Amino acid sequence: MSSTQGHVIKCKAAVSWEAGKPLVIEEVEVAPPQKMEVRLKILFTSLCHTDVYFWEAKGQTPLFPRIFGHEAGGIVESVGEGVTELQPGDHVLPVFTGECKECRHCKSSESNMCDLLRINTDRGVMIGDGKTRFSKDGKPIYHFLGTSTFSEYTVVHVGCVAKINPAAPLDKVCVLSCGISTGLGATLNVAKPTKGSTVAVFGLGAVGLAAAEGARIAGASRIIGIDLNPSRFDEAKKFGVTEFVNPKDHDKPIQQVLAEMTDGGVDRSVECTGNVNAMISAFECVHDGWGVAVLVGVPNKDDAFKTHPVNVLNERTLKGTFFGNYKPRSDIPGVVEKYMSKELELEKFVTHRVGFSEINKAFELMMKGEGLRCIISMDS
Repeated sequence: MSSTQGHVIKCKAAVSWEAGKPLVIEEVEVAPPQKMEVRLKILFTSLCHTDVYFWEAKGQTPLFPRIFGHEAGGIVESVGEGVTELQPGDHVLPVFTGECKECRHCKSSESNMCDLLRINTDRGVMIGDGKTRFSKDGKPIYHFLGTSTFSEYTVVHVGCVAKINPAAPLDKVCVLSCGISTGLGATLNVAKPTKGSTVAVFGLGAVGLAAAEGARIAGASRIIGIDLNPSRFDEAKKFGVTEFVNPKDHDKPIQQVLAEMTDGGVDRSVECTGNVNAMISAFECVHDGWGVAVLVGVPNKDDAFKTHPVNVLNERTLKGTFFGNYKPRSDIPGVVEKYMSKELELEKFVTHRVGFSEINKAFELMMKGEGLRCIISMDS
């Protein structure tokens, strides 16, 4: 049993006091876990674009002070009442969405959208009692996505914690908490390309490259990357992308270009930009009869998807996905094993590393569009 179990822990956390301002390393207090909660010691965390988006607070309700972070790896420090699956010392990945194992979604083999623990970007408190577990000088600090991994210790609902192989290096597999699993699962679990098939990936950021990695693992013969930034192609080759198309180089719709390149259309497409026009192109570029398009990117709230109904009648399939259709507790340990067996390559996603005291440098890198994932080591 942990010597700190049941006690408040004082630790360092990167606190965001106001929108768009540099994070400040502060000493905060982290309360013990309550019923169905666990307290984690975070060893490595990563910066995802979602953190930056809500830190900037553009287009959503700001909630500050807040501790961001949701891609991470750590060790269970203590567990609250009712927690039986986890114990102190377990190696885990906290996940921004959850799996209660009780609701209709969790009991369905076709869904990972838990009724209780589905992502909630507005909630800044724990789901059990509506209170925060973080405080400074007696004043609450809000949570983010139920994870708040920019802290040496954090409290998470047990349903949002995946227990993994203790031999897995946490500084690598921590990236599986969000973006990489989302792109990988969109291809492997939803698009399901067959060996030798043709796959188009729209958007070659980290999620898109993870989708390409899924196509490579599935044995696709052609993986066509579509992006407006030609400098991304060299990086994309490492993930199995065989061809690159820049829509700006063509005076016709990109779906038409792709159809001409592939004798009528690609077998599968995965859209990872959130741009509604790219979504429409991704759907209209798949082959009639068997083509499947999968939407991953999150569009603006006022966007509308428009296509002619005949595109559906001609037996094209449009699908959406959330977190790659992975159930966090049931499935993510298996994704870690794909890495351990060398089927999945994660090192190429990690392009920068900084110490915890340099966390603002990670934000600067992402704002400049440099690299894929920056790993933040919490002990430096």
